[in-house]
Amino acid sequence: MGKIIAVANQKGGVGKTTTAVNMVAALTKRGRKILLIDCDPQGNATTGMGVKKNKGKGVYDVLLRDIPASDAITETKYGDMITSRADLAGANVEMVNLENREYLLKQKLETIRGKYDYIWIDCPPSLELLTLNALTAADTVFIPVQCEFYALEGLSDLTNTIKLVKMRKNPALEIEGLALTMYDTRTKLSTDVETALRKYFPGKVYKTTIPRNVRLSEAPSHGKPCISYDKSSKGSRAYLHLANEFLKNQKGEKADG
Repeated sequence: MGKIIAVANQKGGVGKTTTAVNMVAALTKRGRKILLIDCDPQGNATTGMGVKKNKGKGVYDVLLRDIPASDAITETKYGDMITSRADLAGANVEMVNLENREYLLKQKLETIRGKYDYIWIDCPPSLELLTLNALTAADTVFIPVQCEFYALEGLSDLTNTIKLVKMRKNPALEIEGLALTMYDTRTKLSTDVETALRKYFPGKVYKTTIPRNVRLSEAPSHGKPCISYDKSSKGSRAYLHLANEFLKNQKGEKADG
């Protein structure tokens, strides 16, 4: 049965979507069957996977129009996905009065999780019903953390949210790992943030760090994950290494390359 992983951070601009897209593409490249769900109304993961916004069925249809998840899947070269469209922006308001509103995504994914090795969910950069749905559906949370002070403050809020969800909605929820993004070896701040994270989250911070890299920023405008846009770039190599490290941590998995 496929493992469901929510990529979350309540602070924006930490490389959350870049991480989701490139991890999905890297794992697909490693021969795993992967599904990416774009739960962010901004739809950046949809664009980053080379899918046109507002084309076909998406997350909104699955959550609020009772469309089976299997009918909303779009196939891409980098992995399957369920897209975000403009209508997703109003989903939080529409879900407020629904019964079991926090479990809508979980219920839908149960019908397809057996078809995939891993299902990744790109969450909005805030705590709202879409994020809560993702955390309730997920087995683990993958947390990208930008190497700056404010990111550490935001991480405290996120870990509190995870504790609350674990206590009230999803007792099995665990932290998958923390990935340091926008890492700059030339600055003391990056190394200080890394030291602090490894102290407070022992065994949960990946050894692989994601550097600041212009190719990572350019790739979405070409509708490609960076590992396809420029596989030799520092950013691409880092995500491929991170995917290997992720696989090594999974029971019954063996990393490639």
